[in-house]
Amino acid sequence: MTPQRKDVTPMPSSTALSARAGTRRRGLVGFFAALAVVGFAAALVAPTGVALAEQPTEDAPESAYAAALADTQNLTVTVEGAEIAPVQRGTFSVYVTPKPTPTPTPTVASSSDSGSGGGPLFYTGGGAPAEWMAAAGIAESDWGYVDYIVSRESGWNPNATNKSSRACGLVQALPCSKVPGNGYDPVDNLRWATGYATGRYGSWAGAHAFWTKNHWW
Repeated sequence: MTPQRKDVTPMPSSTALSARAGTRRRGLVGFFAALAVVGFAAALVAPTGVALAEQPTEDAPESAYAAALADTQNLTVTVEGAEIAPVQRGTFSVYVTPKPTPTPTPTVASSSDSGSGGGPLFYTGGGAPAEWMAAAGIAESDWGYVDYIVSRESGWNPNATNKSSRACGLVQALPCSKVPGNGYDPVDNLRWATGYATGRYGSWAGAHAFWTKNHWW
């Protein structure tokens, strides 16, 4: 037989619920109070931490470029315009050694270049190769041979002169004094060349054949 306690009074269900709700409220209030304390402490410590974290920065030395830039941007705008403060800069002098003027060397013509003994008489007249060959009495059938040789000897330049051998004229007569009249005159030069071609090679055709084989005549 189990003994029963008669001094215990059963608690109503509504009273038990109220007790549990009060306990829960006290827990929430304590939690929010703890958060408030932590927030207040953080508010007190934060400025000190930021101040400690921010180190003072030293001013960088001002460079010459920065100073010049500041001077050029220092403008005072008025109604008349902008007043620009002049920038003081050092001056220097540059001395350039003048290039000496070359002394022209006169060209002394050899008396052997022409029969006159007074230096070469360069050709200054006009004309064309066909006119010169016709005036020299060269047959038109030989003009192709003459053109081949003259084109390679002087390029049809009446005043062409070989610096080493002193040969002159259209066909490079050597020596130039062999040409009757003036070796630089195209007609005189071609007239003498006709006698040279026929006397040594038999004709202008023979002279052409020799030149193509030996590259001289």
